[in-house]
Amino acid sequence: MIKIAPSILAADFSKLGEQVIELEKSGADMLHIDVMDGNFVPNISYGTPIVKSLRGLTEMVFDVHLMINEPSKYVEDFALAGADIITVHYEADRHIDRTINYIKSFNIKAGVALNPGTPVDVLKNIISNLDVVLIMSVNPGFGGQKYIKYCSDKIQEVKKLSEKLNKDLLIQVDGGITKDNIKEAVSMGANVIVAGSSVFKNGLIKENISELRGDL
Repeated sequence: MIKIAPSILAADFSKLGEQVIELEKSGADMLHIDVMDGNFVPNISYGTPIVKSLRGLTEMVFDVHLMINEPSKYVEDFALAGADIITVHYEADRHIDRTINYIKSFNIKAGVALNPGTPVDVLKNIISNLDVVLIMSVNPGFGGQKYIKYCSDKIQEVKKLSEKLNKDLLIQVDGGITKDNIKEAVSMGANVIVAGSSVFKNGLIKENISELRGDL
């Protein structure tokens, strides 16, 4: 089954708690929490207080995506705040294998994200130890961008590696996903769809999730 992971970056923060509860009632599978530091990406979002405050509202999987430099410094904080998955960027960590194992030491799942310009080949030595690979299909830092077409090929490459080395891998795609291209991403091998604007647009969360799922 394809999982839908709404990104709260696109939520209405004046009623964030209400919208998270609505997401769960509307059939969302995971909550994607984008953490930005204004350094690795040109934007600042939120930190552990948001994760802690939302944790008591829902049983959804908390999928924390650290778009920050030196992410290992913050792994423990987010794990203790309630993260179920922590994903770090390959480009932001000099010691990626160490960080993967550090995340797992908290009995949570570990993921690695790749920016659009980073080749999938960098994963070949670590993919067997990953729970998640996140293919960024926009340049990270801002919501509402258009899907980068060549990222479909990257999803397919990850799928092929997964079939050889890690059949239980969650293959996420994040950025510019709409009802018009979601099938393409899924056909290439994505099994977790991160969507922000497409879920929260016009405040019609239930209808938008239903539209995204379509006949997947």
